[in-house]
Amino acid sequence: MLNIGLLGAGRIGQVHGATLAQMTTARAAAVSDFLPDAAAALAAKLGATAMSTEEIIADKSIDAVIIGTPTATHYDIIHEAAAAGKAIFCEKPVDLSTDRIRECLAIVEKAGVPFMTAFNRRFDPSFAYLQKQITDQVIGNVEIVTILSRDPAPPPIGYIKTSGGIFRDMMIHDLDMARFLLSEEPVELTAAASCLVDPEIGNAGDFDTAIVNLKTASGKLCQISNSRRATYGYDQRIEVHGAKGMLRADNMLENSVEVSNGQGFRTAPTQPFFLERYAAAYRAEMEHFVACLNDKVTMTPTGLDGLKAQMLADAADKSARDGKAVSLQGQFGILSAKRDASYGDKFFRVRSRS
Repeated sequence: MLNIGLLGAGRIGQVHGATLAQMTTARAAAVSDFLPDAAAALAAKLGATAMSTEEIIADKSIDAVIIGTPTATHYDIIHEAAAAGKAIFCEKPVDLSTDRIRECLAIVEKAGVPFMTAFNRRFDPSFAYLQKQITDQVIGNVEIVTILSRDPAPPPIGYIKTSGGIFRDMMIHDLDMARFLLSEEPVELTAAASCLVDPEIGNAGDFDTAIVNLKTASGKLCQISNSRRATYGYDQRIEVHGAKGMLRADNMLENSVEVSNGQGFRTAPTQPFFLERYAAAYRAEMEHFVACLNDKVTMTPTGLDGLKAQMLADAADKSARDGKAVSLQGQFGILSAKRDASYGDKFFRVRSRS
């Protein structure tokens, strides 16, 4: 059984901890948080030990760490965990700086430890099935991808100021999904953004409403629509138009009951927020991480996927502020596929001998 250290006892840490508690091939052995009481409370629920992050990383019995701490801490933790030979599961973004992400990936490669970027939406059952239908050529060649992602309400201004902005915090998930569904790197990006929901978000230097258009070398198009406000609930939809048809993944509702009467037709509201909407995706991504470690195979999304999504987010922010298209030609040749696939080689060799 894998022993996993859970770094961060907030909302995401609790979600991953609950998944590990249901697994028979891995367990949360230790929990850390900058609030010791929070770590102790979650550790008690999971039958784990509350420790400091430094103690978890130094503990040779810990096989892997889940980084669910604030983004500003990821860089140092990744360096320390990689040096200690731990497999790493890191919540997005890896860092707000692409240069620092490259440094993290270089350290991970040098250490030879597995690394997974937590883009949970790839593991949503509906989205994963939609992508498989694309791969199976059910609708022929993809021509247009449309992604809609709208939150019920904006986060607190304090969060906005440290989040990196709507493109790096919110849309980064959709930018990864665009790459996932297009199966081809974009070569051109244009963005437009406004502040229509809360003027304080604009005063903090960010946007609350944004659209991004992507184009690939073969001509495939993708449009992403984001808003920090959706009065009707958490809005998460995808539509893919192809040469032979169309695929669509609609919103998840609180229940499937439809009421029909003299006033018309009425259905349940959408799932209230991301923790409920993507509960199955969070479970599936953690199961994937653990299975890849146990089976000694490369996991996805990789560190390179995290870097590429961050590069797209940076380009979107630049385009929105400059009002100009950004060329992405040649921008994604930073790491070879061979180099990215090498993550974990040393880790698996060591585990094979133990």
